[in-house]
Amino acid sequence: MTQTQPHASIDIGSNTVRLLIARPTSKTITSQPWEVIAYNHQITRLGQGIHEHGKLSDVGINRTLQALQTFKSIIDSHQITSKQIYATATAAVRESENGYAFQQQVLKITGIHIAIIDGKHEASMALLGATAVLHEKSRNDMLFFDIGGGSTEFIRAKQGRIVDSISCKLGVVRLVEAHLHSDPPSPEDYQAIKNTVSTHLQTVEQHWKKTSDTIPACMVGTAGTVTTLAAVQMDLVPYDPEQVNNHQISRTDFNQLKDHLLGLDHEQRERIPAIEAGRSDLIIAGLAIIETIMEKWAYDFFITVDAGLLEGNWLASYASE
Repeated sequence: MTQTQPHASIDIGSNTVRLLIARPTSKTITSQPWEVIAYNHQITRLGQGIHEHGKLSDVGINRTLQALQTFKSIIDSHQITSKQIYATATAAVRESENGYAFQQQVLKITGIHIAIIDGKHEASMALLGATAVLHEKSRNDMLFFDIGGGSTEFIRAKQGRIVDSISCKLGVVRLVEAHLHSDPPSPEDYQAIKNTVSTHLQTVEQHWKKTSDTIPACMVGTAGTVTTLAAVQMDLVPYDPEQVNNHQISRTDFNQLKDHLLGLDHEQRERIPAIEAGRSDLIIAGLAIIETIMEKWAYDFFITVDAGLLEGNWLASYASE
C-alpha cells in the first residue's frame, strides 16, 4: 500500500458500533500495517430484542444513528471523502425486517453508505484484519472465531487463508436475552447458554465434514467479549490493543477467570475497571461460548486478537481503489 491518504472503516455490529481512521504504515514501525489516526466506539445494542421481534427497535436505531452522526463529524474533520469510507453492517441488520430501511435512513441522515454483508463476507473480513497482526505460528493452522452480538463466525484457516467458514446465530446479545435470568448467573442459566452453544458447535462440526475432520492446532478469538477477558486477566487499564494481540490464555487461567466472574453480580462486574460499561452481562455469554469450544475440541489455551472485521474493512478499502 503506497497511499498515504487516510481511510475510514465503520463496523455496525449487533452490540457495538466502531470507527477506525487510519493510514498505511510499515510493520517495521509498528506491529500492524496501519497508523491509527482516530478511533471511536459506542455500545448501542442495535440488535437488542431482534430474536424476539424480528426487527430493529426504535431505541436501538436512534442510539446507533447518534453514534454514526458522531462518527461522521470525526470523519469530516479529517477531510475524508465518501469514497474513502468503508462501512459494513452484520447480523442485526441483515436479519431484521427493517434492515434495508435502516440502511437508507443512515444514508439520508449521514451520507454514509452501509454494505449489509453476509456471514461469509463477514468471516473473510474478520480474518483479513486478524491475520495482519497475528504471529505466523498462529496463522499457520487456526480455528478463528469472531463473537458478535447477533452471530459468531467460525473459520478454519491455514497460512491466513480460509479453508472453510460458517456463521451461526450465536451472538452474546441473543444468548443473554434468551437464557440469562438470574444475577449472579445461576448454574442453570449458564448451562442453558452452554447447551445452546453446543447445538451450534455440532452444526459447525457437520459443516467441517464437507472439507475434512481436521481440528486446527490453534484456537484464536476476536471481538469485544474475547478482548475484554484478556483485558480483565491482564488488568489492562487503559486498554491497549497491541497487548491484547497474540495474548495467550490457558485453560487453567480461563477457568479461574470464569469462576471469578460467575460469582459476581452485575453491579460487581461493572465495577471491574477493565470491563466496559454495557459488557457486564454479555461477558457471561462470551465465557460460555469460549468454554464450550475449548471443551468440545480439547484446546488447552486460546489466543486473543483485537484486530478483526473493522481492520479487515479498512484493509479492503485500499484494495478496492
